[in-house]
Amino acid sequence: MTLVPTASQTAGPYFHLGLTAKYSVCNVGGPKAKGERLRILFRVLDGNSQPVPDAMIEIWQANADGKYKHPDDPQDKMEDPEFFGFGRLATDQNGICIFETIKPGCVPANNELAVQASHLNVSIFGRGILKRLATRVYFAGDLANDADPVLALVPDERRYTLFAQRVPEGECHWVLDLHLSGKDETVFFDV
Repeated sequence: MTLVPTASQTAGPYFHLGLTAKYSVCNVGGPKAKGERLRILFRVLDGNSQPVPDAMIEIWQANADGKYKHPDDPQDKMEDPEFFGFGRLATDQNGICIFETIKPGCVPANNELAVQASHLNVSIFGRGILKRLATRVYFAGDLANDADPVLALVPDERRYTLFAQRVPEGECHWVLDLHLSGKDETVFFDV
């Protein structure tokens, strides 16, 4: 008997069906969570700038004081019991999902001499994506962005792909398009 390798399978819709219908988390902080409340709209787009209607986005972030809700965060700061730190949503037919959260505080860099600007850690899962796509979302206009050591690793001409833009009116405060490929492809990190 001869064994012939077969093509690898792409991730199917099981994560979307099994992880978003029952386990969606759009509100990352309760109504009494400390910090500046905000709504951020993500739109996932393919290489042709068409919406991806069956992606899933997870976000993980620090609280308003810059502390992650995780036992490995060694900072001597109080946790906010109203802050959950994690969200997960499926995109709709327009490739959109909206999270309600608070603006995260700055967190120490690995060397503890620098500080990372306010950011959200983002993972994108979807059809044809075998390994999650990891990126960050920074807030355009934040003065701490200039000194962020992770953002400094990204070439100047590509940084715009990581900046959520403030929206003065409407139901959302911030908007970011996540391009999976193409000329405006979002910067993804190899983690």
